[in-house]
Amino acid sequence: MMWRSLLCAAWLCALPLAAQPDQEPVFRAGVQVVVAPTIVLDRDGNFVHGLERQDFILLDNGKPQDIRVDTTYIPISLVVAIQANSAVEVVLPKVRKLGTMLHYLVAGEQGEVAVIAFDHRVQLLQDFTTDTDKIRQALEKIRPGSTSSVMVDAVLYGIRMLRRRPPDRRRVLLLISETRDYGSQARKRDVLEMAQFSDVVIYSLNINRLVTTLTAKAQPPRPDPFPPAARPLPAGVPATPHTAAQVSGNPTNSANFVPVFVEIFRAVRDIFVDNPVELFTKWTGGTEHPFITQEHLERAVRRIGEELHSQYIISYTPNNRDEGGFHEIQVLVRGRNDVRVITRPGYWMAAQPSGN
Repeated sequence: MMWRSLLCAAWLCALPLAAQPDQEPVFRAGVQVVVAPTIVLDRDGNFVHGLERQDFILLDNGKPQDIRVDTTYIPISLVVAIQANSAVEVVLPKVRKLGTMLHYLVAGEQGEVAVIAFDHRVQLLQDFTTDTDKIRQALEKIRPGSTSSVMVDAVLYGIRMLRRRPPDRRRVLLLISETRDYGSQARKRDVLEMAQFSDVVIYSLNINRLVTTLTAKAQPPRPDPFPPAARPLPAGVPATPHTAAQVSGNPTNSANFVPVFVEIFRAVRDIFVDNPVELFTKWTGGTEHPFITQEHLERAVRRIGEELHSQYIISYTPNNRDEGGFHEIQVLVRGRNDVRVITRPGYWMAAQPSGN
């Protein structure tokens, strides 16, 4: 089957109907074709190339599936979403140098790039273009803004841009930001749903929060509510200092996020997730890449480009569409215990009558 027809049918899971508290979500339709971009790594972390359809086993809720594997080149549409608030001022000069790399190494041949920036709002700096000069100029426009960071809103904005691209293109969102959100209105569930419906893979370049905390400009002090004569005396015993909270997520990619996915889709209200970026990347089959220095950043960009251009695009029509709810995906390589396989963990589907 041609790639265009696959993508047109991919992940056609309907939006949930309005739910009452403590009720399960209701879905109108089910997935017809599931697309699972997959990378295979050896023990040294190198990409394994040259595998074919018969080398893979895909299990959907534990059931083997009849799969197709596409290794031909497919043009990429890339949205780059960059945090541009006051906390990341010291990092932005590094990001402004990435224009050429984003175009040639990530988007690649025939690829197109769009650039958005966000603080308390989301701004489109450059719509989709194949012109490297325009991409560089868009990055040079980025200036630090307010103290907010509506990262979840920005990801949703980028997905909406990508879903309007032709169906015969791969849709990729690259997020350059801290891993926490400050002020978004959108729910993580909405982002996950739209990413699934729109066939978007999310990657991230994570700005280290320790760096931004140490380099951020101090905020103006609040007015003292007490006049000098009314200030209470300090206690006689000094307080014991507390340990600092963690500033980064799990870098090992070892967390089991399936329970989190299930809870997010079942909950009527959004649930708290300390690291939404890890949730978005794992759900869509992308990866996180932390950086501190310019060298680390450029190395991470090259790595993401290699990942995108080393993927096996596995697709299939589930033979268990009568099983509603969350479907867990597992991809194995026959006879290879020395490799690690990375793909999306699953998808949501409406229950369908058997035989349909």
